[in-house]
Amino acid sequence: MLLLADVMMGVARVLSWVLWFYEIVLIARAVVSWVSADPRNPIVGFLHAATDPLLRVIRRLLPMSLRYFPIDIAFLVLFALVIFANHAVVQTLVDYATVLRLQALPGGVQG
Repeated sequence: MLLLADVMMGVARVLSWVLWFYEIVLIARAVVSWVSADPRNPIVGFLHAATDPLLRVIRRLLPMSLRYFPIDIAFLVLFALVIFANHAVVQTLVDYATVLRLQALPGGVQG
């Protein structure tokens, strides 16, 4: 059980860092969209390559009335999903790993 708890805690930490980095990428993408950045710039290309696939999926799932709204609703939905995953999913993995660790200890939590 300790091994599973440690692996789960490691996965939670890595997932937390990946989601944090993706939040930074999304913020950078928003800033780049506000200024007239050169689309041939490698950084701008990376930002588009990292965010466009998920944004396209979300845009397809949105109702037609929200697809052409003046504010990019798909971006806001994606940003909210990343924040939710970082706070809820990662915390659930950490909590479950903690429970597994406590159960593995001698005289640990029963149930």
